Amino acid sequence: MSESIDIKSLNEKVKQQSLAVVSLLSEVSKVIVGQSYILERMLVGLLSDGHILLEGVPGLAKTLAVNTMAKAVSGDFKRVQFTPDLLPSDLTGTLIYDSNKGDFNVKKGPIFSNFILADEINRAPAKVQSAFLEAMQERQVTIGDITYPLPDPFLVLATQNPIEQEGTYPLAEAQVDRFMLKLKLDYPTEQEERAILDRYSTRKKIEVNSVITLKDLEEAKKAVDEIYVDDKVKNYIVDIVIATRKPEKYGLENLRSLIAFGASPRATINLNRAGKALAFLKGRGFVTPEDIKDIGPDVLRHRVLTTYDADAQELTSDDIIKQIFDGVEVP
Repeated sequence: MSESIDIKSLNEKVKQQSLAVVSLLSEVSKVIVGQSYILERMLVGLLSDGHILLEGVPGLAKTLAVNTMAKAVSGDFKRVQFTPDLLPSDLTGTLIYDSNKGDFNVKKGPIFSNFILADEINRAPAKVQSAFLEAMQERQVTIGDITYPLPDPFLVLATQNPIEQEGTYPLAEAQVDRFMLKLKLDYPTEQEERAILDRYSTRKKIEVNSVITLKDLEEAKKAVDEIYVDDKVKNYIVDIVIATRKPEKYGLENLRSLIAFGASPRATINLNRAGKALAFLKGRGFVTPEDIKDIGPDVLRHRVLTTYDADAQELTSDDIIKQIFDGVEVP
């Protein structure tokens, strides 16, 4: 009985606190037409301290979405165009010698911002990707002998262009695994395309207001931490992840030859965190299996690696993940 009372009070608390965060969507929608899926997932990453890898062709407002979100949260935004000649210090910063003082001064790089858009991240060589990986994982950067913490919140949204392969350096699996979500961005619908045309028919800029502060966001993240996850839902999360490694255990023997590597324990952690953030955005104080099914493909698609057999059958990781969710019993 006490548990049900706790859940009820938690629901009320979450409903109140989620209103301010959800208002971000309406504010950002003043500039961005459609793309509600991407905007919601950006909020999931923001609330659960998870980075996002975004795959889509150029011109789909990826930069504009991150920039607008940063303005609505009153956070700092930096865009870094990754190129083959980029150096780690271009990203993290460096020591500059001051001849007047006879000493070195620290010049911090663009990574010291709340929101980072890493445009075409796979165009940078391994050294830059490695430096970026440390910053993403440890949330700190070492310049000289001193380690500097990165600001909070710190959200990386990295993009990859799926139609261009020349002059690119594929991300290492260890780095891809550091992204909480991998999202696939598609073209707008006909109605959205027309709305874009109408909205941007003149050069008049659309003003974006700051609707929540970084302090408000921190309070929202604390509320997300309190979201209740039942043991049955936790077991469901574990079953889904184990099914990517041992599909035969769940009656999915046909997937054994299609999966080269299953999801790592980071998938388990991120499914839980992302599920809690999604429940928060829906104004709920508890996670349901539907939340896990909703966010699951975004957490798993870059962690389930397919075999040559799957490629020969033109099956993607999304196809395999769908079969796993269909085959594993829902509590």
